[in-house]
Amino acid sequence: MKNIHTREEWNEAIKEEAAVIMFSAGWCPDCRVIEPELPAIEEEYSSFTFYHLDRDELIEICQEQGVMGIPSFLTFSKGSELHRFVSRDRKTPEEIKQFLDESLKEKA
Repeated sequence: MKNIHTREEWNEAIKEEAAVIMFSAGWCPDCRVIEPELPAIEEEYSSFTFYHLDRDELIEICQEQGVMGIPSFLTFSKGSELHRFVSRDRKTPEEIKQFLDESLKEKA
C-alpha cells in the first residue's frame, strides 16, 4: 500500500485507472485491527492500486471528501469517485471485499 502525504500525491492517486484510498489514523484501534488483513485483500484485488491517507496529516482532504469516520475506503477511476465505504464502524475483510466488488461493478 502506497502512502499519500501531500495534495499532489492525492491528485495523482485518484487519477489511477482503479485506486482504493484507505483513510485512517495512527491512534485508531479499528484501523489497526483491519491492517493485517489488507495485504491479502490487495493481492486478491490486484486490479486496484491501494493507497493509505492519514486523516490527521491531510484533514482538509478528508473534509472535502466527507470522510469523518475511520477507517473508511473510497475508490476512484480516472479522477471520478466510483464507490465509498465511509463510517466510523470497524470493517471486516468480508465487508471490504464486498465494497471492492461493488466498486468493480461501478467501474465496468
